[in-house]
Amino acid sequence: MMNNADKKKPQADDKGLNTLLGSTKQTTADIIANDEITNSLIALGQGDKLRQFGDTFTIHNGNRKSDIISTAGKVAMILSDNLHQPANIGIYTPNSDEPIEVTDPSQPSAFVIGSLSLDSDWYAVKSLTEGIELYRQLTSQGLNVTILVSINPFHFNNMVKHFAEVKQVIVTTTIDKKDEITKPLLGVNVKAIITTFDLMLSFDNYQTLDDVLNDPDTIIKDLLADAWGQLGDIADQHSKATPYPVEAWGNEGEILRDALTAIIYHSQVQPAMAGQCILGACATTNQQYINAPYALGDKFMPVSLFLLTEGDSGSGKSRTVGFTHKELFNYQNDKRKEYRLLLDEWLAQKASMPKKDLELWLLENPKPKQTILLVKSGTIQGFLDNMLIGNTTDIAWSTAEAALFLSGHSLTSDTAKSNISQLCDIWSDGSFDRLLSPRYDTIEQNSMNGVRFTLDLQGQPPVIAPALNDEAMNGQGLLPRFLFAFPDNMNGQIVYNTDERLDAKPDNDPRLQAYWQRCRTLLDPIADSVDKDSEGNIIRFNMPFKDRKARKALANYQTDKESQLCKGGKLEKYASYARRLHENASRIASILAYFDGRRVISADDIHRASLLTDYSISERMRYTDKPQAGDNDAQKLISWLVNYCNRQSVKQLAYSTAQSKVTPKHLRQKHNFELIAEVLESEGYIKIITNGRARTIQVRPELLEAR
Repeated sequence: MMNNADKKKPQADDKGLNTLLGSTKQTTADIIANDEITNSLIALGQGDKLRQFGDTFTIHNGNRKSDIISTAGKVAMILSDNLHQPANIGIYTPNSDEPIEVTDPSQPSAFVIGSLSLDSDWYAVKSLTEGIELYRQLTSQGLNVTILVSINPFHFNNMVKHFAEVKQVIVTTTIDKKDEITKPLLGVNVKAIITTFDLMLSFDNYQTLDDVLNDPDTIIKDLLADAWGQLGDIADQHSKATPYPVEAWGNEGEILRDALTAIIYHSQVQPAMAGQCILGACATTNQQYINAPYALGDKFMPVSLFLLTEGDSGSGKSRTVGFTHKELFNYQNDKRKEYRLLLDEWLAQKASMPKKDLELWLLENPKPKQTILLVKSGTIQGFLDNMLIGNTTDIAWSTAEAALFLSGHSLTSDTAKSNISQLCDIWSDGSFDRLLSPRYDTIEQNSMNGVRFTLDLQGQPPVIAPALNDEAMNGQGLLPRFLFAFPDNMNGQIVYNTDERLDAKPDNDPRLQAYWQRCRTLLDPIADSVDKDSEGNIIRFNMPFKDRKARKALANYQTDKESQLCKGGKLEKYASYARRLHENASRIASILAYFDGRRVISADDIHRASLLTDYSISERMRYTDKPQAGDNDAQKLISWLVNYCNRQSVKQLAYSTAQSKVTPKHLRQKHNFELIAEVLESEGYIKIITNGRARTIQVRPELLEAR
């Protein structure tokens, strides 16, 4: 790697990286001053990765022995491999525009800004300047990130692939340049964030990363999953979806029933998809205002809902949410603009305040808080932390990527049971306790009361199936709190080209206009329509029963479901689900009544709500046997392959190993195994790789991550 330019100087051989590092000064104090790059890295706490040459060396440039790098007056930055071991050196001249020279360009490596810890998000960039600024911006937002800088931009793709072997790497780009980034990295464990405007420009305009991710124009692509194509259906024909009770939404001519009809038409989705989305929007809007009663009528619960809907990619969830949540999005955008104006004003006043008065002024003028009712992405810990520090008390997580929740680290880690318990507590009474590590020194509280959290999730079958059979999520009561819908897909039934469709204008549909107007009224009520405390916080209204008949209707429903838990009863195997049905019925009834402008719950409200909860439990029961009992041979083989890979912590295995060990044993017969493996490959579940006479089976990564 290095030759001696002076026989009196230390000498290193081709394995002399550590020798070189050892012969340079180990502190940054003497590094040439007034260099912007150097000073920026030191300010970010990365000075230990810099070395000033104490002697003059000449270094051969990797495998290009004729290229020599002189070190006189230069600084070395230590480049690391994906195990955070020194693997390369970048050499640059301070206060110079000369490019940074890498000693061995053939060795994948990066300058790591941050700790490279596995619990951080890894971002890859092509320049040191971009990396420094991205690290500053994201850490200032409280995010745990690591920045991987490709010192030579031409080696960016190799660097990303190298680090993606350990953990998913995030890359950012704009829509007009997306192909430059995504095409070379297709099939690599990379998440691409594709934005309309440059990410740094968004930060300069006071947007946060959450703002950018929640922008409807932002595209997030999993390049590993994209390389596998669409996941096919290997299941045998199963029972048809439960008929959806549209009558639960009232009579024709009423706002919610007409909105449901209009959304089904304009989105071209099944009624269950539209109904679930309306429930999600109404729960998100109303959970801040009201509580729902228990059958006794003297105790109350949140009206927050947990919703889970199955739907393939392109099933219409996004179109439907665009209609059901339109005013929620508009309201949140208005509040975001209002917050930015208040924040600018607050920052200006703070900057002009004399230091001697600043402490008192901050006590009397706290930093403005942004109103956030709805987000599309996040983590359970993120929601809990924001509740603890007071950023939000009423929020909903609405996403078409249920894997973000069901297969996320929070529900698959060692702390999964604790996280599940906290979610159950929030659903039940709006409170939770969380014992935090001492490192969370910015969060003073470890418990919260009066919070509301609605979950509106949609996912594909490979994500939902493992979750519905997860012992912890079932046993601890998380899934029994959900309302389910598994509607048949609309493939082959959607029409685009008729004159009626071409002329349809949803924004002018009076049914939707009436729905949106009511949503806006609820989101921005007149001053005296809701009670507030002395600090301006909303005091939730406890929805009462209209009369004894209404209260008895809920008690009858609760008793009816209890009677079905006996041996041989319809709900015998679903006790934890059955005992939550009346609670969800009361929540839905309260939401329906409040949406209609009523402050009491009638027996009819309870009846209509129970139609929706009965639909949910019927769908859950229909789904139970779908992933296991009666599996065909293709389902049995993929299940065995996934389980084997998870047990061995691998993503692929030898073809011969699978054929010789798979169970049930009849699948080991050559003609059976080859035929079924071919089916799985054609439907995107596996890939069979041939290398000479050896064959390897690769399992679709997202199937492994979902377990």
